Amino acid sequence: MMRTVVVGLSYKSSPVELREQFAFTQPMLESGLEELYKKGYVEECLILSTCNRVEVYAVSENIEECVNSIKEFLAEFHNVPAEYFSEHLYISIGHIAVRHLFNVASSIDSMVVGEPQILGQVKQAYKTASLKGTVGLILNRLFHAAFFVAKKVRSETMIGNQAVSISYLAVELAKRIFDDLHKRSVLVIGAGDMAELAAKHLISAGINDLIIASRQFKNSEALAKTLNGKPISFDEVYYFLRNTDIVITATGSSEFIIRPNHMREALKLRNNEPIFMIDIAVPRDIDPRVGELSDIYLYDIDDLKGVLDDNIKSRREGVKRAEEIIIQTEKFFQRWLNGLKVVPTIVKLKKRFEDIKDTEVKKALFKFEHVSERERKIIEAMASGIISKILHDPLTNLKKESSTSLGALYMDSLQQLFKLEGDFKMLEDENEASIKDWE
Repeated sequence: MMRTVVVGLSYKSSPVELREQFAFTQPMLESGLEELYKKGYVEECLILSTCNRVEVYAVSENIEECVNSIKEFLAEFHNVPAEYFSEHLYISIGHIAVRHLFNVASSIDSMVVGEPQILGQVKQAYKTASLKGTVGLILNRLFHAAFFVAKKVRSETMIGNQAVSISYLAVELAKRIFDDLHKRSVLVIGAGDMAELAAKHLISAGINDLIIASRQFKNSEALAKTLNGKPISFDEVYYFLRNTDIVITATGSSEFIIRPNHMREALKLRNNEPIFMIDIAVPRDIDPRVGELSDIYLYDIDDLKGVLDDNIKSRREGVKRAEEIIIQTEKFFQRWLNGLKVVPTIVKLKKRFEDIKDTEVKKALFKFEHVSERERKIIEAMASGIISKILHDPLTNLKKESSTSLGALYMDSLQQLFKLEGDFKMLEDENEASIKDWE
């Protein structure tokens, strides 16, 4: 039987210095999916890569070999020895994997419970895998179920109220360091969603002097215009460090953009006036050795775990209801998945009876000299009705018992009694399998 598995690293299981080695850019994600899909025992696959997690979702009949293929892929693709990260991996199988995805999509498993960004990231991961053709019947249904769960959790619980983000936490940390942000200058490096959120939170906190840098100046310019900040080119970052009290980085760079030599020079020019730096990128933008310098206060995304405040507790009150929704939907999905075991038998049996019906109707019509179109339709409808009534009870019971030992017995008996030989692999047409023959 096909089962679902998730293999991953998250902020719960591994530090950022390990997670960043497995981060996927969009081009890497696309090529990675192609490589993983070619691995043995991987029937379907999807990769989710965010600042707090890297997870591989897969479907296989041989879970043990599938997990080995995923570990091998992660090691080879990122050039990291398996023994270096294996102990940090978590592996969930079957209904536990299903529940894990529902928790992730609903932000129950997020560092900040209720944060809205994760659902968009899950949807993007699904879209990429769909376009690459690596999701099939099971992952397609599973991820659409996850989207349904996330929407239901957000609409029926309080966990999304006054939702915060990693960017929000970064600014909260800055407020703890500096009592008054009005007099402080801020440099935001990056113009993506997280950088924009950080800039907006800074403005709400009272920042007046906001500088925005991006590798694409037009992006810096557009964001600065929206937020009434000052855009600068990426090359100017190192000059402006000398005049900046707070630096927040959130780029997609695969290498450090700020190193110790940059900050030594900046400190010298500002007479060792302290600089507060927050790196919310994964991979990290700031070399961690920068934090060893005197008068530099550097925090990365893992350091933000300790900044969660009381409004997180209020959202946790909605977690119980969210978990009920997740468990209920998980049961529906598992029932559908169990039903897939009997779908090929049902399709074969229906086809066998349809073939018999068509043959006998043709014989009967041939014996009549003249049959009107109306009479022909009546005869065909009568034959179809007889077939439907004969099959109704057997198929209903087969579906009902699909997840029990009786289901396996019924399925085997039907195959033997009606000689339904042939390939009983899972159907590839989702609509045929899930709607016509199961629901």
